[in-house]
Amino acid sequence: MSNVLEVPSGAGSNARGTRHSADEMSAWSARIHDELTAFFEAADDGGRFREDVWERPGGGGGWTRVMAEGRTFEQVGVNRSVVHGALGRELAQRLLLAEGSGGTFFATGVSIVCHPHSPRVPIVHQNVRYFAVHDEEGTAAAEWFGGGIDLTPTYPEPDDAVHFHTVLRDACAPFGAEVYPRYKKECDEYFVNHHRDGEARGIGGVFFDHLGAPASGMDVEQARAFADAIARTMPDAYGPLVERRRNEPWGEREKRLQLFRRGRYVEFNLVHDRGTRFGLDTSARIESVLMSLPPMATWTYDPTFDPGSIEARLMEMLVPRAWA
Repeated sequence: MSNVLEVPSGAGSNARGTRHSADEMSAWSARIHDELTAFFEAADDGGRFREDVWERPGGGGGWTRVMAEGRTFEQVGVNRSVVHGALGRELAQRLLLAEGSGGTFFATGVSIVCHPHSPRVPIVHQNVRYFAVHDEEGTAAAEWFGGGIDLTPTYPEPDDAVHFHTVLRDACAPFGAEVYPRYKKECDEYFVNHHRDGEARGIGGVFFDHLGAPASGMDVEQARAFADAIARTMPDAYGPLVERRRNEPWGEREKRLQLFRRGRYVEFNLVHDRGTRFGLDTSARIESVLMSLPPMATWTYDPTFDPGSIEARLMEMLVPRAWA
């Protein structure tokens, strides 16, 4: 895998008041990128990623790695970006900054979306990211970490949800007893199709943002350690589900249910997802921004499901609850 895109010299430099330099944080995201690429190649047991390197107008760019038509996964994207530039008013508002506009930003992160062939294997999504913002004089105004991981089943398997959330709870435990419940709740509240009467996208996970900012309850070093811990949960949280479900039988009915739930996934990513909006607002490469969309999905007009059917049981799973 190539890494020919250069990090901007001095962007996010700790000489300007942030704890972490651009070089340091670019290396951080590169390590996570490589680790997760290796995990998904091993989990697929046959597929390989292609990589596209892209440049962003205005500063920076990224590395998009996509595995298409693997043995287990229909499509997996493992994206990394390192971007910087002017902080406009709309972007500042999307980042929930008190200051309106002016200054510059530096951001780097890794984002993963995995769409399996089998309806019995759930969709998984993960991202971790770092932001630094400087004012017009170049002085650090803020820096923080964000990210999370969540699961979207396309077949009703409550045991998978229990396993997934138990791994996340245990990963959060060293950072305080309140951390998992807090960020599970934020995940449950974020991944919701509000235009579908509050229907959840999946069974959640953990989701956090602006961690390391003064009101977050963690300093920036603790926030980095937490983001690292969440980035490393994928093999333990998702790997056993792939092994458990990949060879289970399925047919046309299960595939229709998977494509229906993929449609809901697409709706969330295009209508509500902050990461998609950030990519569009910062002129990121559109193929990379929309990598999260599945190769195939369906939309059925006003579907109804018989009580007790697999379709009805899956919808019941989407109601937030204490899985772990």
